Amino acid sequence: MCGAATSLYISAMRLLRFIDPQGKPKPGLQLEDDRRIDVSAFGGDFDESFFGDDGPAKLASWLKDHQQECPEIPADARLAAPCARPSKIVCVGMNYEAHARETGGEPPKEPVLFFKATSAIVGPYDDIVIPKDSTKTDWEVELAVVIGKRASHVSEAEALDHVAGYVLHNDVSERAFQIERGGQWVKGKSSDTFAPLGPYIATADEIADPNSLHLWLELNGERVQDSNTSDFIFNVQECVSYISRFMTLLPGDVISTGTPSGVGLGMKPNRYLKPGDVVELGIEGLGTSKQRVRAYQS
Repeated sequence: MCGAATSLYISAMRLLRFIDPQGKPKPGLQLEDDRRIDVSAFGGDFDESFFGDDGPAKLASWLKDHQQECPEIPADARLAAPCARPSKIVCVGMNYEAHARETGGEPPKEPVLFFKATSAIVGPYDDIVIPKDSTKTDWEVELAVVIGKRASHVSEAEALDHVAGYVLHNDVSERAFQIERGGQWVKGKSSDTFAPLGPYIATADEIADPNSLHLWLELNGERVQDSNTSDFIFNVQECVSYISRFMTLLPGDVISTGTPSGVGLGMKPNRYLKPGDVVELGIEGLGTSKQRVRAYQS
């Protein structure tokens, strides 16, 4: 049984999901002492309904009376993505100037948008599977935003009012599919396992300034990406506002805000993932994740 932790009795929380012994995802929380508790007795999942109905605040209130009843999650439990499948993942491309230049492009004048299929979502410690016929699978550490309130034509001043929280994302990309096969980037972004999310969603009040967070990625122990979101071309407020002009953002939707320099595509010579590689990444305040790379098997 989990002990009381009065510091959790506010809306600032770290939301996670884990896989129970029957293989079913359930909602949980990561406490400040890094223990994890099962909050499935609260009801529901971390989905559109939860975020759209002020779920984080209601869960915080529920914990005042029920936290000590919440069972602790076993340390070896597999973590799922911390949000149930959202209606969409919207990504912002080339949002760091150095990354735009390393890939041979000019910094964009407006945010570059593309979609990533929600079927690509996996947990933070799940394997990355190199797709069939892939030759150029790449890594990308990114800050992702989870929408908490329906957003349509919101101003930059209002944008953060529509954010429920933030989550670590590895925007895995197949560069040949993305760049050399014609059409839109979505083909290179949407293979199964190409969206490891988590370990948890930090609610918005956990993150003082999303535009000033250290982020990094290591490949087989070598640090290849090391930057700060202060280097955004378009900050979080600008991205949320801009995207909301072209589509309605629903609660639980994910916006991935772009990656800094240090991707395999930008290296000379290019360097891509191969079976057996280990990718580890993190963002200040959002924890770390780790994925092993394996080959596609039919």
